[in-house]
Amino acid sequence: MSTTDIRNIEKTLLSDNWYTLNKFSFELKGQNGQWQYQEREAYDRGNGATILLYNIEKKTVVLTRQFRMPTYVNGNHDGMLIESCAGLLDQDNPEDCIKRETEEETGFKVEHVTKVFEAYMSPGSVTEMLYFFVAEYSDNMKISDGGGLEHEQENIEVLELDFQLACSMVDSGEIKDGKTIMLLQYVKLNGLL
Repeated sequence: MSTTDIRNIEKTLLSDNWYTLNKFSFELKGQNGQWQYQEREAYDRGNGATILLYNIEKKTVVLTRQFRMPTYVNGNHDGMLIESCAGLLDQDNPEDCIKRETEEETGFKVEHVTKVFEAYMSPGSVTEMLYFFVAEYSDNMKISDGGGLEHEQENIEVLELDFQLACSMVDSGEIKDGKTIMLLQYVKLNGLL
C-alpha cells in the first residue's frame, strides 16, 4: 500500500480531556482495486519510552508496581501492575526521556542506555510508538528512593527481582504488561543475564 491508496481523509475531534481521541473517515483502496469507505478512531497520547534495568553480578532486574485504572476496569482485581519503567516523551528525545523517567520512578541514575527496538503497542486504536531500552545498573547508581513525581500523582513501588523469578512471573500471570514481557524476553534471548 502506498499513500496513494488512501484518500479523502477527514478528522473529527471526539475528546481532548487528557490527550486526543479522533475519528477518521477515509477511503482505502482494497486488494481488489476497489475503494472502500471506512471509519476508525485513534487515541493520540504521544510517543513513549521504556527500559529494563539489569544487574549482571546479582542477576536481577528493576521493575515497578503501580495502580493502572484501565487494568482494574478490565478484570485486574486490584489494578496493580508490575511493569518496566516507562514514560511519555513529552518534548524530549527517547534517550533523554528514559533517563529522566528511570531516575524519577526507580531512583537509579543511568548514564548509558541502549535502544534495542521500537514498536507500536496497540496499532488498531492508539498512535503511540514505544522506544525500548536496556541498561546495566549497580547499587552505587541509586540516588533516591524513586517512586515517581508527587505532582503527577504517581505512587510507584520499586521492585528489584531475581531475573529468573521475573521470567517465572510472566509464566504464572503475575506479570501481564506487554512492554515488560518484551524486554524480559529480549534480555533472555540475547543472553544479557
